[in-house]
Amino acid sequence: MIRDSDVSGDVRTTQQEHAATREPSDRESTGAASLDITDLYTNHAAAMFRVAVSVVRDHALAEDVVQESIVKAWRHLDTFRGDSSPKTWLLRITHNTAVSTLRRLRDTPHDPTELPDTPHEMVESSAMTAAFLSAFDEALFDLDELSRSVLALREIEDLPYDEIARILDVPLPTVKTRLFRARHQLAIALADWDPT
Repeated sequence: MIRDSDVSGDVRTTQQEHAATREPSDRESTGAASLDITDLYTNHAAAMFRVAVSVVRDHALAEDVVQESIVKAWRHLDTFRGDSSPKTWLLRITHNTAVSTLRRLRDTPHDPTELPDTPHEMVESSAMTAAFLSAFDEALFDLDELSRSVLALREIEDLPYDEIARILDVPLPTVKTRLFRARHQLAIALADWDPT
């Protein structure tokens, strides 16, 4: 899991050096100059991780995606125009990085029976059983990549539809349709689940 302690002091030092050496631009008046990459990481790493894991379906790989996304955000910090919130910008970078990572790994053989680890918080929940979690994981991972991302951004991150559309770069009706279908598919897949 991504923790605050994972952020090294080198990131802040390097970011300050970067800010001192780059040329001022028109974009800096829109808020890019006020963004601190360490603060962005601290405030949004958990959300970035959830988006990444919803796409790549592997916790270790999702952590790599988050790290790569933070590096990309730092390198392109001066391109943030302020058209959206910093969180939306970071989640868009994270989603795109996760998709790119999956594309790179498509040639690598995978064991389709291997499911990712169940999140620790869910295991500790006394209201859910291991059987339900297994059924839920299987149903979730049967969804296509876009539907999983829409579902995670809406149900886990509680983002509004228009922000999800910006993050995923899809039309608003597509977000609503994918969310409806994803919920429906999960309901069908879990309809026969017996909690006893």
